[in-house]
Amino acid sequence: MTQLLFIPGSLREASSSRATVRALVSRLEAGVTCQVADPGLLPHYNADLDKDPAVERFLADVAAADGVVFVTPEYNYSVPGLLKNAIDWASRPAYNSVFKDKPCFIVSVSGGALGGVRAQAHLKYILNGMLARPFTCQEIVIPQANAKVADGHLADEAILDFAELNLKAFIASL
Repeated sequence: MTQLLFIPGSLREASSSRATVRALVSRLEAGVTCQVADPGLLPHYNADLDKDPAVERFLADVAAADGVVFVTPEYNYSVPGLLKNAIDWASRPAYNSVFKDKPCFIVSVSGGALGGVRAQAHLKYILNGMLARPFTCQEIVIPQANAKVADGHLADEAILDFAELNLKAFIASL
């Protein structure tokens, strides 16, 4: 049984990143269990709070996952602070954190025409700095994502088919 942890980069329940997570999870077959993290439960990074129950749970969830799937929006040409905060919590101790050698799959969404390519590039850079293993595939970017959400799910079948194909390749590599 393969266990995936999905980490959406948005707090808003109706966000395109959360809608994309729901759509991707609904397409996965038996043999894959999915958990969705809530990075909004984490306090701002402060090493004095490393025994916070939300932090401990998040770290345990990342450690237990066979792979992590990030679905990030692009904020100001980069990843949202919410996502960076979650990553900062999980990046300790440096070079030996729960992300060391952790396979990661990345999807980006944006209300604009570029689909979050800059956020995706920044996220890969951050993950490389933690010795995580971003999965190599054609980038999955979802432009004008806000207009592609219906009933709480991403509704662009062409993009979902492409994302599903690559996500299955990621799962097969685990």
